[in-house]
Amino acid sequence: MARKTSRNTRYAALNAGDNVETRRLIDAGNRLADEVARIFPSEPDIADRHYWLETMINHVPDYIFAKDTKGRFLIANEVTVADNGLTSLQDLVGKTDFDLHPAKAAQAIADVEQRVIETGEPIFGIEERAIVTKGRDRWLMTSKVPLRNKSGKIVGVVGVSRDISDRKAAERLLEGQARLLEMIAKGKPLDQFFTDLILLIELLLPGTKGSILFLSEDGRHLLHGAAPSLDEVFCATIHGVEIGPRVGSCGTAAWRGEQVIVADVFADPLWEGYTDVVKPYGFRSCWSTPIHAHDRKVLGTFALYSEEAGVPSEQQKELIATATYLAGIAIERKRAEDRISFMAHHDALTGLPNRVLFEEQVAGMIEAIRGRDQWAVLAFLDLDNFKLINDSLGHTAGDELLKAVSARMRAAVRKSDMVVRVGGDEFILLLNGVPTERDVVLSRLEEIRAAIAAPVQLSGRSLRVTCSMGVACFPNQGRTVSELLANADAAMYRAKELGRNNLQVFTEEMAAKAHEKLLRQEELREAIARDEFFLHFQPQMNLASGRIFAAEALLRWQHPVQGVISPGAFIPLAEETGLIVPIGDWVLKTACRQCKAWQEAGLPPLIISVNVSARQFLERNWATRVAAVLAETGLEARYLELELTESLIMQDVPGAIATMHELEAIGVHLAIDDFGTGYSSLSALKRFPVQRLKIDRSFVEDVPADDDDKAITSAIISLAQNLGLRVIAEGVETEAQVDFLRQSGCDEIQGYFFSPPLVARDFEALLGQPGLHADGI
Repeated sequence: MARKTSRNTRYAALNAGDNVETRRLIDAGNRLADEVARIFPSEPDIADRHYWLETMINHVPDYIFAKDTKGRFLIANEVTVADNGLTSLQDLVGKTDFDLHPAKAAQAIADVEQRVIETGEPIFGIEERAIVTKGRDRWLMTSKVPLRNKSGKIVGVVGVSRDISDRKAAERLLEGQARLLEMIAKGKPLDQFFTDLILLIELLLPGTKGSILFLSEDGRHLLHGAAPSLDEVFCATIHGVEIGPRVGSCGTAAWRGEQVIVADVFADPLWEGYTDVVKPYGFRSCWSTPIHAHDRKVLGTFALYSEEAGVPSEQQKELIATATYLAGIAIERKRAEDRISFMAHHDALTGLPNRVLFEEQVAGMIEAIRGRDQWAVLAFLDLDNFKLINDSLGHTAGDELLKAVSARMRAAVRKSDMVVRVGGDEFILLLNGVPTERDVVLSRLEEIRAAIAAPVQLSGRSLRVTCSMGVACFPNQGRTVSELLANADAAMYRAKELGRNNLQVFTEEMAAKAHEKLLRQEELREAIARDEFFLHFQPQMNLASGRIFAAEALLRWQHPVQGVISPGAFIPLAEETGLIVPIGDWVLKTACRQCKAWQEAGLPPLIISVNVSARQFLERNWATRVAAVLAETGLEARYLELELTESLIMQDVPGAIATMHELEAIGVHLAIDDFGTGYSSLSALKRFPVQRLKIDRSFVEDVPADDDDKAITSAIISLAQNLGLRVIAEGVETEAQVDFLRQSGCDEIQGYFFSPPLVARDFEALLGQPGLHADGI
């Protein structure tokens, strides 16, 4: 009876209630306990049903409770009582959630429980934010089932709520990480990424406020990155702080490259001299962690401030480590993107904007001054004789010169102007929004030219480089970017034609020439398609025997309107546009085919000599292409001679010699055309696998009257003989020239003295004359 009396006393509050349904629930519990006592008579403790029930539910950390149909608590375990702010079950029984919590929250609970009571259907696994937070954001998983009496009538609800805050925090972290990684992958702005990152950490660690600082490029200062919850004045105060061994949490963490945990900023020596900064905001602790790159280089810091003194738990440290890792990925990704973007829009050597960036920005820059009383001045410039410097001093010296010139141009213009490296030694200047006064514009441009021409120290010597500059102004000399570029380019070429080292402003005359040039270029393209080219052949004679031993193939253009056009009128344009490559291929194939046709016609075999352009010779696999033409036409390689100019060979001596040896291996003859007009050195000449030197006509035309030309011609012949090379003089027109060349030891001649260039039919007739054909090759 003693135990029973104790039991009844413990639940006096329940028994004293006037709720009939409550009384029935207790009676049902008593009957269950009596049945347990009957089954286990030797275990009197088990029979105390209320004691064991109370013990079980009070050991469960979850909320366990029962309510009647009006939402009044009937019974609950100790954790439910305590978390509702009460000290005993007696204080809770009979109260509703409206008595304990704000009306809105209580109504949400009542709505769910009323639905269970009305429908009789249980509700499982409801995830809801806990009303009682215990100082942190808490989530509960709640299940509620109808409470029925023994007749099956619903008399209330039974509820169980489990704290799932840790799981929800982990889910939020995973979701947040996924969202942040997606932001990194999509290249979202860095400030937006950092704001979202800090807000996520602040949500998971209530009571903290986050801050991200960047380390400056010089590695000495911390710069504001993001701090969405911190006061702007505070952020401005710490922006630019110099890092060091005793500079608060962040400055010290960046200095050491390791985490700095300060539990109390007012007691830690690292914060001496900085406590006044945080005092107005009530911060007591500051935990700062360096943000590292993959190579452990410090990129910045991630800090959490709290008004509570203390240190982070291990779980909090893991969260901070995750945040700093994500921050490091984002910063490195952004810097990599910036580097890629810079490389895509800037010249790697000089750091100047390139043509891509120019085209992206120039239209907007010009549009900004449209309608104003201002000019946009576009200048196209090219360094004079840069190739000579590059070849003589080497590419390293050439690169240093380009960097020096670029720096001078950049220093000579305003920030609103633009200096662009187009490629090689070509640059574009855009002077934006200048006064509409010609003298002012020209004065500024001449200052830039003077800056370029100042001496430069390269390879231990002082050099000066000048430039040729062409200028076009918006809107007078072009209303679109393409017009300005084309007109400035035309003016620059005019400056080169006038001897370089000068400035030319675009004129209508230049426009007419440019238009004519464009038309001629299109006509050249059509001439290739319509097969309007043909060949003349000029015989080459051996002075000793007086016989023809070779013929030079000379290109002609049968223009449909203008008639026959000599190569001097269109070859330079073909070289400039690259059309010389298909034209040269046609010449080579046609000449070889004609030479083979003469042989098959029974004429004595002779060599066919073909000029090679620089653009052709520099093409990849040129020797292979020559071999393919010989195979296609059936001409033996020994009957083909290729004429190469000195300037062509000297563009890339090692590469040229390699290609020449490839041609020599095929069996093709090689000759240097226009010898004496280039700048090849004797040391280079002796390495060339050539068989003949061709004296340029400019030296022949004034002999024997001009003593200088006589001396030069004699020297070339003597040089060739000493090198074991044959010599042919071109442009021979008089008997006196022939006599001088024969006496000087020249081997062969070519020119109008013997025969002008002839069409194939006439050349064939000449070759058939007795005593003029070749003796055999």
